[in-house]
Amino acid sequence: MGAKRTPREAWVEEGLRALASGGVDAVRVEALAKALGVTKGGFYGYFADRNALLEAMLDAWERESVGEVLERVGELDGDPREKIRLAGQLTLSPDHLLPIDLAIRDWARRDETAAARLRRVDNERMALLRETIGTFCEDPDEIEARSLLAFSLAIGSHFLAAEHPGRTHTEVRAMAADIVLGRPRSR
Repeated sequence: MGAKRTPREAWVEEGLRALASGGVDAVRVEALAKALGVTKGGFYGYFADRNALLEAMLDAWERESVGEVLERVGELDGDPREKIRLAGQLTLSPDHLLPIDLAIRDWARRDETAAARLRRVDNERMALLRETIGTFCEDPDEIEARSLLAFSLAIGSHFLAAEHPGRTHTEVRAMAADIVLGRPRSR
């Protein structure tokens, strides 16, 4: 009886973990095989080369961060602002998707394939914001500006090291989201 093969998804997931923790240069077949506790021979049963793995990783990231998020948000009835909150929470979960997203953004600065995929994903995210914000805002210019501000807040706040005297970063971020989404401020 032959040895059990490591599933293709395990290689992709391990690649995404390596990407999130060390950037695209950390995604190396030998290192992934070691992390999975297998030999690298099984890798070539699924992927022609490292570039094929990188493409599969981008596919998995896009499916999870856009496809699955849109599906979950679409199931939610009610307040459009709550849909935006849920999309942001799912898309930028600090324990999984956020580190991958940030690593892909860094990778895209140097790689046109990653940049093209990031552009497509960001365009889909912006389309969701425009559509959802458009349910409570009528001015197309304001919809575009609020969408940009909401997305910039979601991504950019992770790069700031500024302190907020008397408030936590989370509190200030929540207040900023309330302003961008036109929610009444709770005091």
